[in-house]
Amino acid sequence: MVRRVLESSVAQLLSGNRALSIRSGGKSNKGSSGGSSAGRSGFSFSSLRGTVQPELSRKLFRLIKSENNLITAHETAGRERITIAQQLSDWGEQTGDDAVNDVSDKVGVILSEMGEQEDTYAHALDESRSRLKAIRNTEKSVQPSRDGKVKIADDIAKLKMKEPESAKLVVLEQELVRAEAENLVAEAQLTNVTRQKFKEAYEAEFAATIERAEKQIILAKHGRRLLALLDDTPVVPGDERQRFPHGQQARQILNDCEDDLRDWQPDHDTYLDATNSPEGSFKGKDKERLDSHGETDMKPTEALTGGESPKTAAVEA
Repeated sequence: MVRRVLESSVAQLLSGNRALSIRSGGKSNKGSSGGSSAGRSGFSFSSLRGTVQPELSRKLFRLIKSENNLITAHETAGRERITIAQQLSDWGEQTGDDAVNDVSDKVGVILSEMGEQEDTYAHALDESRSRLKAIRNTEKSVQPSRDGKVKIADDIAKLKMKEPESAKLVVLEQELVRAEAENLVAEAQLTNVTRQKFKEAYEAEFAATIERAEKQIILAKHGRRLLALLDDTPVVPGDERQRFPHGQQARQILNDCEDDLRDWQPDHDTYLDATNSPEGSFKGKDKERLDSHGETDMKPTEALTGGESPKTAAVEA
C-alpha cells in the first residue's frame, strides 16, 4: 500500500516537472492540449551559458550565437537548393519532352552549383565568426582584472571610513597600484585585439559576400542563356514535338559557366582606401557588369578568394 502511494507521488512529481525537460515543446508535444508550459522555451546548456558570461563579453557572446544561427541558415539553404536542383532534373526527365528534359537537367546543374556557393559562403562566415570569438575570449580575460581593481578600491574606501590610521591601508594601496598596472596592460591588449579582429572578421565577411554575389551573377546569367534555348512557341494540337536541336549549345553554356567561375579573381584594390568613393565606380564598368539585361560575356574580377571549379562534367551527360 505504501509502495503504491510512493510510486503515485513520484509519477505526479515527474509529470509536473516534465516542462523542464530539454525536449519540452518539441515535436512529441505538438499534439498535446495547451497548458501552462505552452510556448515555454526548453532548458538548454547554451541558454545557461548566456547567463553566466562576464558582463564585458555578454553582448558579443549573443552576437556570436546569432552568427551561428545565420551560418546554419545558409547551410540549410544550400542543401535545399541542391535538393531542388535534383528534383527539377527528375521532373524534366519524366515530362517526355526532349527540350524540357535537356534544359531542366542543365538548369539543375546551375542551381546545384548555387547551392555549393551557399555552403562555401557559410564556411566563410564561420571563419569570420572565429575572429569575433578571439575578441570575446580577450574580453573574458580582462573582466577579472577590472573587477579586481574595483574591489581593492572599494576595500580601501571602506577601510578609510572605519580605520583611517590602519596599517593595512598601505598594503591595499600597493595592491591597487599593481592591479591598475595589470589592468592597463590588459586594457591595451583588449583594444589591440578588438580593433584587429573586428576588422579581420568583417573584411572576411564582406569579401565572401562579394564573391558569393558575383559568382551567383555568373551562374544566373548562364542559366538565362540555357532558358533562351527552349522554344516556347505554342504548338498546334496534333503536331509532333521536334527534337531538341541545341544539345551541343547547352553543353557549351555549362562549359562557359565553368570557365567563368574558374577565371574569377578577387579585386583587392576596390575600396581599400577609406577616401575612395563608390559612386564613381558604379558609373562605369561595374554598373555594366551588374546590368541584368547584359549578355554573359562578362567575367567579373571582384571580391576576396577564388573558388574551386564546379563539378559539372559528371552531370552534363
